Amino acid sequence: MYLSTEKKQEIFKDHGKGEQDTGSPEGQIALFSYRISHLTEHLKKNRKDFSTQLALQKLVGKRRAQLDYLMKKDIERYRAIVKKLGLRR
Repeated sequence: MYLSTEKKQEIFKDHGKGEQDTGSPEGQIALFSYRISHLTEHLKKNRKDFSTQLALQKLVGKRRAQLDYLMKKDIERYRAIVKKLGLRR
């Protein structure tokens, strides 16, 4: 599988408060972003994979919801994660 336990722990360690902090919005947004980039690359090769396309749309919606929540709660954390992940141009 493309997302091993070690990779998840690394993502949460880099973007969350620690390896065990899987519930922070920053960690979840980073994990969603990693999965979105993987699915995007898959869809570039397999254009007619509609189940993957649906999964990608759902992930983008989940990430958007997490970003909206973080923007309402703490704008500085929102700006930091957007800058760190390069989500806005």
